[in-house]
Amino acid sequence: MRKSALLIAALGFFVVFPRIVRGGDKHPFQPEFLTSDRCVACHNGLTTPAGKDVSIGLDWRASIMANSSRDPYWQASVRRESMDHPESQAAVENDCSICHMPITFHEADLNHRESKIFEHLPFDPGKKENAKAEDGISCSVCHQVSSKNLGTAETFNGKFVVEMPKSKDDRPENGPFQPDAGHRRIMQTSTGGFVPTEAQHIRDSALCGSCHTLKTEALGPGGKQVGALAEQMPFQEWQHSDYPGKYTCQQCHMPEVPQTMPITAVLGVPRQGLHRHTFIGGDFFMLQMLNRYRAELAVQALPQELSAHARETVEFLQSQAARVSILDLRSTTTGIQFDVQVVNLTGHKLPTAYPSRRAWLHVRVTDQSGKTVFESGALNRDGSIVGNDNDADPLKYEPHYREITDGNQVQIYEPILKDYNGKVTTGLLAAVGYFKDNRLLPSGFDKQTAAPDISPMGEAMDDPNFTDKGDVVKYAISTGGVVGPYHVTAELWYQPIGFRWAHNLKPYNAMEPQRFVNYYDSMPDASATVLARAEATE
Repeated sequence: MRKSALLIAALGFFVVFPRIVRGGDKHPFQPEFLTSDRCVACHNGLTTPAGKDVSIGLDWRASIMANSSRDPYWQASVRRESMDHPESQAAVENDCSICHMPITFHEADLNHRESKIFEHLPFDPGKKENAKAEDGISCSVCHQVSSKNLGTAETFNGKFVVEMPKSKDDRPENGPFQPDAGHRRIMQTSTGGFVPTEAQHIRDSALCGSCHTLKTEALGPGGKQVGALAEQMPFQEWQHSDYPGKYTCQQCHMPEVPQTMPITAVLGVPRQGLHRHTFIGGDFFMLQMLNRYRAELAVQALPQELSAHARETVEFLQSQAARVSILDLRSTTTGIQFDVQVVNLTGHKLPTAYPSRRAWLHVRVTDQSGKTVFESGALNRDGSIVGNDNDADPLKYEPHYREITDGNQVQIYEPILKDYNGKVTTGLLAAVGYFKDNRLLPSGFDKQTAAPDISPMGEAMDDPNFTDKGDVVKYAISTGGVVGPYHVTAELWYQPIGFRWAHNLKPYNAMEPQRFVNYYDSMPDASATVLARAEATE
């Protein structure tokens, strides 16, 4: 399974893969993967001239990437899918380890066996044999991805090609800079044969697209394939926007250090263009959960590192994700009317990647005394949304709205999955398509020419006010005779894991699902944040 790095925590599920491409089984030297502790000695201790610590190892260990295998939501979801499809459990575990436990997957694949997730869980820091599983998306995984076929279907679903060693003592580790002979020798000696190698594809969005493009196969009774789902497509969404040529994935999610500075603490030379390894994305909630339950989940990042990264994630979202405006505000004979416009500022759909994510409009109208006369989209204490049909009933969902006239109607930007029986589901291995996908479109995204895998689904497709310029929702409010002036507040809220996605795990009587639901219910105030806000008075 894999999690979007934007983000990044993306979960992924059962896909039939060929064996990973290794340049042919007859090659005399096979790839190896080191854990991050072999890298951080030289790539920590990095401080900008202004005094900011930008150590690669410290940034990475507090990221979702480093904690991909510790992610309790991923663990719970793998268990759920294994229980739903017991005949396919071995395949589910194997394929869900591809991007969440990549070292163990690749090592198992090299030995022509399947990777088993739960034989490593729960993590025990004292068991050294689990270190590679615990290390998540480690340094030597991403930096050994070859440029071969990147950006094509051959490398999607985590099927990237691994660089082949030239000898047992010459294993390329790709990076954006040309190393000198001294640094090559230092790294080669200290790591047992890994050699820093200049390779510009490390900064290509196609590198990210290899794991952050995920199509899953739906399974019916007996493990029979009954359909397929375009589960996570941020790379294709980005390609269909006007962002290519302006921003890559790395430029947004690995912020560049503006100053010239070394990338190694040992004999480092000044470099322009160091990118931080924070992999900042959209899952502040998981970072907070990992921090709160760090002992149970064997988290290695320090509390202050995770707190800082969660805070930076929220700041990133609030400054770069969306813009909200209130337009054409006017009084009527029965109350008030206005439009709310929401504009996506990102290079892909908002939200994107794993379908548990949702954003919605919370709109409130008050009278001159401050009393609420209308409210849509309020957040309940348990993380559910007032008026949302899906939170109240797992078999229903809230439609896409052009106009809202009642407080029980709420505009939610989300994907709603349908299973092979035509019912709403949050089971990825049961899903064959979407009832609804009205996630906000990026600039330049033409929904009429978009491929079926990334086009809007449901009412949003025919809504003329739902375009790459944003979504405009009309609010026509009856205030019941209450006199103005009226004050209108419109907020765009966001949850990385929606209430229904969490609580659909509750019926599964196994440790991982039960543990996650308990974690989720213990942190209701942390489950959501406001991305953008606007106010107006009439």
